[in-house]
Amino acid sequence: MVKVASYNMRKAIGLDRRRDPGRVLSVLRELDADIIALQEADRRFGTRASAIPPHMFDESDYVPVDLLDGRPYAIGWHGNALLVRRGAEVEESHALHLPTLEPRGAVAATVRIGDTRLRVVGMHLDISGLRRRHQARAILDHVADGEDLPTVLMGDCNEWRSRGGCLHDFGEHHAMVDTGHSFHSRRPVARLDRIFASRHLEAVEAGVHNSPLAARASDHLPIWAKFKPTG
Repeated sequence: MVKVASYNMRKAIGLDRRRDPGRVLSVLRELDADIIALQEADRRFGTRASAIPPHMFDESDYVPVDLLDGRPYAIGWHGNALLVRRGAEVEESHALHLPTLEPRGAVAATVRIGDTRLRVVGMHLDISGLRRRHQARAILDHVADGEDLPTVLMGDCNEWRSRGGCLHDFGEHHAMVDTGHSFHSRRPVARLDRIFASRHLEAVEAGVHNSPLAARASDHLPIWAKFKPTG
């Protein structure tokens, strides 16, 4: 069994308007997932340093996936980052360029958790519906060009509708997992955050992590799913 999670951490700025990276790490500890996709993990300006100082991961259960993009203080690519549980094996990782008029990207890695080997993609898509579809196609093309592996796609899709658009594109060959409403954390009414899985994986549990701490730490709640290989 593998547990994954996705979390738009809003640069570690909570609803109290305080930047508190320790609070975000506490939410991640509550999640207790094997692989976590983060959005808005890096600050927007300057060196675009990680909103969680990298040294703070030294005492956590998680290790940021190295994206080799040449920015020593960042853990993400256009704010997207992947964390794996300490001890997991990362075989390869990629920073993906997405078609857009503003900086957008996605991150991908092939990870081995115990006996399970899978590809994970983390993403934060555009607010424009047309560009979201272009970005979805770019992500799906990357997946199609690679090895035929169990695959999880997850992140903030910025899609307010329940179907159509990029959700249709991802859903052609990946099942959309029913996690629940994750935005706004104060009163969740929208499913902006999504998890999709290839036919190699079966979702056995899924949900929104709505703890008192998570409800304060960001304007999004984390979503999660547990998978088992289908054979």
